[in-house]
Amino acid sequence: MEMNIALLPGDGIGPEVIAQAVKVVKAVGAKFGHKIKFEEAPVGATAIDLVGDPYPESTHEVCLRADAVLFGAIGDPKYDNNPKAKVRPEQGLLRMRQKLGLFANVRPTFTFPSLIHKSPLKLERVEGVDFVFFRELTGGIYFGEPRGRNEQGTKAFDTNVYTKEEITRLARMGFEAAQRRRKLLTCVDKANVLATSRLWRETVQELAPEYPDVKVEYEFVDAVAMRLIQWPKAYDVLITENLFGDILTDEASVISGSMGLMPSASVGTDNKLFEPIHGSYPQAAGKDIANPLATVLSAAMMFDYAFGLKAEAQAITDVVNKSLAAGIVTEDIAEGGKAYKTSEVGDWLAANL
Repeated sequence: MEMNIALLPGDGIGPEVIAQAVKVVKAVGAKFGHKIKFEEAPVGATAIDLVGDPYPESTHEVCLRADAVLFGAIGDPKYDNNPKAKVRPEQGLLRMRQKLGLFANVRPTFTFPSLIHKSPLKLERVEGVDFVFFRELTGGIYFGEPRGRNEQGTKAFDTNVYTKEEITRLARMGFEAAQRRRKLLTCVDKANVLATSRLWRETVQELAPEYPDVKVEYEFVDAVAMRLIQWPKAYDVLITENLFGDILTDEASVISGSMGLMPSASVGTDNKLFEPIHGSYPQAAGKDIANPLATVLSAAMMFDYAFGLKAEAQAITDVVNKSLAAGIVTEDIAEGGKAYKTSEVGDWLAANL
């Protein structure tokens, strides 16, 4: 198969972890006989420094030409520490999602046998955890209008807006995923307080009869935040709105023992983007110490979700598990033995495919 992949390394450790994913993707291509072409483009603070725009039109065109996008991270301290900055890296991320129509963020949470002791939760709570969030990505409070402050600067406001169509397309993805998994769907909302959440719940209730084999549960977001820690094995597929999903998926990410291990996909009707869930980690940038496994596993998701190549995806997952079992890991999860460099982990994964 021929594949065109857009590379958006972004900021901080983004270029380093993307470089390791490229090594692995090339090794998969060689192993399975695929012809893979890469095209790189700037995004985030890197793009602001180059052209004054966190998501330039030229970068958007690269993404549109590609079959899939591999994305690193966005964020830079010089913008984080300047709340008055008019152009920010994160604006590029939101615009990229919106312009590419990436309305669903798919965030799995699972554990690794050799690292289960790293979880902050007890063994009996996390062993066998395997659930996935479908977070709506292009609506809600991050995109709602109006927003701003009063003239005195003493009052600020944001608007949370959802349409039935936005909820339906995300919910259908969740229902279909539940059918392929354990046939349990949880709709996460705050329907006792928010009008948007009541629309979410009503819409999911209307769709549920179309999926009679799926059991549907409805939970308030605060209850889910608690139960994710108390008993994460209670969940299979969870669907929720943008803000709730942003918070809950970060909470869920630490269950595995390290935020540097979890991949994600952002998908739409025509475009698909794959990225690690961690941020740009500027403190580690350029030191060759960042954990590349979340980005490598995002490449595995790419082979599965973008190309339907499950054997290739599984080959990556298998070699990652082998690296963890063999202790070929970066300093964030190394124990007692040698901590490997980011580039060394990438080299080992590619060689052992």
